[in-house]
Amino acid sequence: MSIDTLKDRLPDYARDLKLNLSGLAAEPTLGAQQRAGSFVAAAIASRNPEVTEAILAAFGPELSPEAMQAAKAAAAIMGMNNIYYRFVHLASAPDYKTMPAKLRMNVIGKPGVEKADFELWCLVVSAVNGCGQCIDSHERELRKAGLSAEQVQAAVRIAAVVHAVAVTLETERAAPAPAQLAA
Repeated sequence: MSIDTLKDRLPDYARDLKLNLSGLAAEPTLGAQQRAGSFVAAAIASRNPEVTEAILAAFGPELSPEAMQAAKAAAAIMGMNNIYYRFVHLASAPDYKTMPAKLRMNVIGKPGVEKADFELWCLVVSAVNGCGQCIDSHERELRKAGLSAEQVQAAVRIAAVVHAVAVTLETERAAPAPAQLAA
């Protein structure tokens, strides 16, 4: 499945998503690896097989095997961290904030790609998963690494659009648009 096939699957009411998907596929503020890895990490975090398949087909060839593994690793480790740190942040008992996580996170120290790219993909997944503590942490690291606000925003825009495409496809599977019902 390609990006065009994915866009064709979107109903008319999601026209803005189609346009945004096209525009972000050529986002100029990110390097090719940053952009492709952001799409891959966001797709995996979307938990939608159709979106993940299309994004992997479209952007996978733009990533080295190491970068693909790192994008997948970002989605995996942040899938764990976003739950844990969102709990720590939202729990009203203060003692959780001082307790060590006691979770292995070795991949963050040795992701196999440039640290900034991995941090960007971790931010993308954290945005999809809605973990404010992780978003703050990764955004801070990205700014320290020299990424601009525009670059960070571009990656989060990718996350937002990929997630919205996944939500739309799930909605259409459960409640197809009237035009699709008539077909």
